[in-house]
Amino acid sequence: MPSAEVGGGGEPQQLMSRGYIFWLMLASFGASMAMMVPLSYGIAVRITELAPGHEEVLGYITGTAQLVYLVISPLIGIWSDRTRSRLGRRSPFIYLGTAIGLAGLVVIGFAPSLLIVGAGWILGMSGWSIAGAALQTLQADKLPESQRGRVSALTGLMTQIAPVLGIGVAYAVSSSTMLIFVLPGVIGALLLALFPLFKPEGSSKDLPRRDQVTLRSVISGYGFDVRKYPDFAWNWLGRFVFFIGLYFNTTFGTFFYAQRLDMPVREVAGIVATVGMIGVLAAAAGAVVGGFLSDKLQRRRLFVLLGAVLFVVGALAEATAWSLPQIIIGAVLMQLAIALFATVDQAIIFAIIPERDQAGRYMAVTQFAQKIPAAVAPLLAGVVITIGAVGGDKNYTLLYLVGGVLALAGGLIILLKVKSVR
Repeated sequence: MPSAEVGGGGEPQQLMSRGYIFWLMLASFGASMAMMVPLSYGIAVRITELAPGHEEVLGYITGTAQLVYLVISPLIGIWSDRTRSRLGRRSPFIYLGTAIGLAGLVVIGFAPSLLIVGAGWILGMSGWSIAGAALQTLQADKLPESQRGRVSALTGLMTQIAPVLGIGVAYAVSSSTMLIFVLPGVIGALLLALFPLFKPEGSSKDLPRRDQVTLRSVISGYGFDVRKYPDFAWNWLGRFVFFIGLYFNTTFGTFFYAQRLDMPVREVAGIVATVGMIGVLAAAAGAVVGGFLSDKLQRRRLFVLLGAVLFVVGALAEATAWSLPQIIIGAVLMQLAIALFATVDQAIIFAIIPERDQAGRYMAVTQFAQKIPAAVAPLLAGVVITIGAVGGDKNYTLLYLVGGVLALAGGLIILLKVKSVR
């Protein structure tokens, strides 16, 4: 099996094989499809069925689910680091997360009220996030420096493509609310489950046992020493600010398209899928340029800033768009920017992670920089779109402009403050 010494404190050295990377890409694709189709389309459909005209509820549902996962993610990370099993430390959490996520989607499909939809998405989002976090931690465990950019590019590309194809799948079965949720979820679950079967992680039974979990160790698992690890801290902050801007400009995408194109929400899936398919090429370019070139040039921070700048340009295009061509231009630029930023920043994280034998915990802390914005930004965005709103039209212009400014600020923080990575 192509891996480094799992659980050791040193840098991974052994290169990942092409076969391992291929199955990792498929698993990343599956996790993204199962998570993002409900988030970007399915839940909006359920809201229009159960409470038409109350699109701000989307922010409450997604924000609450993110907050719940935010609380449990360090516990999952600590548990993962200490797991000793024949399947390894991370693989059991791929299976656990997949089962919980799929159950949550079924609950949403049957839900008779928005309260049950919210409860179902807490399960669904938590489950798919647990599985996705296990995949990322495996990369932190195994990836040597020379492969971090390109493998992050390839897995990041899968997470860009999966929602687009997934929404296409959902649109094809849009006459059935249940299938909108379950079909992408089943596809995602199969791809996740196959990864450890074809590329087993290896037993962790012989790894040294860590200290027993105590209340103090759990509490400390929610943070880290900022003074001891300044680069990790600054990167965390830059990522946090960037993702607030990103979620400002993506959470209400389905409703944004419906308003600007004067279409019913249920019919927007075709537009979302079409725009997304066009944007896949841009996302591919962003991931490949960012990942492969940053590996080759051994420069990371410059590409992070470039991603933030491109995001601003895309946000400006979306904020002023009232036609499909301009919406496509803005969406393509933002997909390019997100892929570029996320790919290279993930490579930075793998390089500066403080204690590799606690990679699960530190990756969970890193996820705070994405999960807190995912929880808070939809709630704030639900307020922002009401500022200056006229009649039934929400103020998406203001929302997209604010999101662009925040994304740029995040890129600048990483460029100017992270010193140990070029």
